[in-house]
Amino acid sequence: MKAIFLDFGTYYPDGLDVSALEGSIADFAFYDYTAPKDVAARIQDAEIVLTNKVVISRDLIEGAPNLKLIIEGATGYNNIDVVAARDNDIPVCNVKGCSTPCVTQHVFMLILALRSHIVSYHADVKRGRWEQSRDFCFLDYPIHELAGQTLGIYGYGDIGERVEAVARAFGMDVLIADRKGAENLREGRVAFDEVIEDADIHTLHCPLTPETQDMIGAAELSRMKKSALVINTARGGIVNESALANAVKNGDVAGAGVDVLSREPPRDGNPLLEVDSPNLIVTPHVAWASREACQRLFDQLVEVIEGYKSGTLMNVVN
Repeated sequence: MKAIFLDFGTYYPDGLDVSALEGSIADFAFYDYTAPKDVAARIQDAEIVLTNKVVISRDLIEGAPNLKLIIEGATGYNNIDVVAARDNDIPVCNVKGCSTPCVTQHVFMLILALRSHIVSYHADVKRGRWEQSRDFCFLDYPIHELAGQTLGIYGYGDIGERVEAVARAFGMDVLIADRKGAENLREGRVAFDEVIEDADIHTLHCPLTPETQDMIGAAELSRMKKSALVINTARGGIVNESALANAVKNGDVAGAGVDVLSREPPRDGNPLLEVDSPNLIVTPHVAWASREACQRLFDQLVEVIEGYKSGTLMNVVN
């Protein structure tokens, strides 16, 4: 049995215990990075392929005669052609719940920073504004409490549920959006269009699929409250980035916090990176990456591999 990890270096694993993962397969090759041109050769003889963000296409799947299992070393698996894997009887497994605490933390870090204008206040203090203030403080930017505000959650898995719990601890009301265009609402869900119009803060936690691509576009942004925030820690393509950039610049929404872009890294630029506003915070896809989360992820990868070896697959997504 041969296994290969195509982009192990994306986790920056120094200082974490990966001994159980390394010892789970006798013939286990770890690559920090694999360029697209090298993927086919590296997986040619592998029975198990692990990837974080390296794309596994139909051609690659069908060109690897020994391939029996693909493991996505993350929750989102849009970099894998799961249909092609299913067509070739190759299960795709992912990891679940590892980053729930740190993504939730990141969501509220963005919300709190935007609602309290932390970026602007910090910048002004560094520029000497406080020393020049007539009073003991200066209140150049409005500060708003979360208590009493309504949070709209799109995507109600582990992270969505945890975000709801924290929101309620802040005294917020919560609306769980049903799928866009859904005619028969599930219990506890609210119509998508109603959440778009009624929520004060919108946070995205759904996977990127053909159905969720550009789920939030110019039309949806135009119907949000002008005081609303948009938070995206899911996948970049769920929000139309040009539309969001324009909405922030034009004041159609009060602000946005984004941890993901449609192309990462954004070597050719991105509309959101062109917005010069403290009301838009962009972080480099790090919401998932606490040290504790990475350790849980490595430990769960071992469980997935051991399950495969014993004939009991876990976390199958296709």
